[in-house]
Amino acid sequence: MITVSARKIGTAFNNPVLRDLTLLLIGLLLLGQVIKMHWMVNFMIFCIFVLSYDLLYGYMGHLSFGHMLYYGTGAYGTAMWLAYGNNNPVLALMVGVLAASVTAAILALIVVRTHGASFALINMAFNEIGLFAVHSLLSDYTYGEDGLSCTANKLFGFINFYEDLHAFIITLAILLLVFWLLRLLTRSPYGVMIRSIRENENRVKFIGYNTYFYKWITFVVASTIAALAGSIFALVQGFVSPVAISPFGNVDVIFAVLIGGAGNLYGAVIGGIIFMLIKNYLPVLIPELEKVVTFTVPQWEMWLGIVLLIIVFALRAGVVGFMRDRWLSWRPMRGVS
Repeated sequence: MITVSARKIGTAFNNPVLRDLTLLLIGLLLLGQVIKMHWMVNFMIFCIFVLSYDLLYGYMGHLSFGHMLYYGTGAYGTAMWLAYGNNNPVLALMVGVLAASVTAAILALIVVRTHGASFALINMAFNEIGLFAVHSLLSDYTYGEDGLSCTANKLFGFINFYEDLHAFIITLAILLLVFWLLRLLTRSPYGVMIRSIRENENRVKFIGYNTYFYKWITFVVASTIAALAGSIFALVQGFVSPVAISPFGNVDVIFAVLIGGAGNLYGAVIGGIIFMLIKNYLPVLIPELEKVVTFTVPQWEMWLGIVLLIIVFALRAGVVGFMRDRWLSWRPMRGVS
């Protein structure tokens, strides 16, 4: 019986999707042993956001400076439903995601017709409009700079989004679900298509494919996942401010993708975690270090810039890409020996 069970487990781990999900789960649980649980929740929300951006930039090759618009729309949509509708967390989540999805579907009709710098900047322009709406046009409902507080009921009567353990479990489950979905999409013929568009869109058009349709779909899917991250943030924090939709937040997600390695789902997760570690721990460690060395140490933003320079010039495929290349170069040597 033990032998049969072992064989079943071995067969299951031959499934690459199951293997990847298991490795990701184990890695996050181990990381949760050394990092505060409420920080881990924020880390995983950010990783969901980075995964959404990696689909757009890493896989399809379209750099956007306006992805925060959909994260913020999801966050504010959820918060406003909780504040002015009812306290059902499922409905609030659906409203936030749907609001961002509809917004993305409409704007994508325009933005995916552009390329390169035009694509990046027109997205940033729409992001600025969204920030203006939160600050001014909808300030009676969003409370502008003061932010909007909201409260969700317990899910199924016992899951409390404001308890760290419950929030951790829910966010972890959603992160695994998003990773699984993107894993299937990027390994499917659809994934081959969007990578082909990244490499040479004109050739794809010449073959006869409608690249506009694939770009529109990818933009909407990426924006919807970003909105999901924003909606979870609103649920677990119970508060949303204009920071959630500020265009400056796009820098964070771009840095995270570059650090981990664009076009790699593991790279998105690892890059998101490394960025959040730098952002959360260095501001705490620098004052302590200054007490020891007795001189002023540059703030964490400078160290983040140094890390990014190292990535750009030395590890162009990101941390995960570098590790993959080292592993591939080591395997033949291992086989020879």
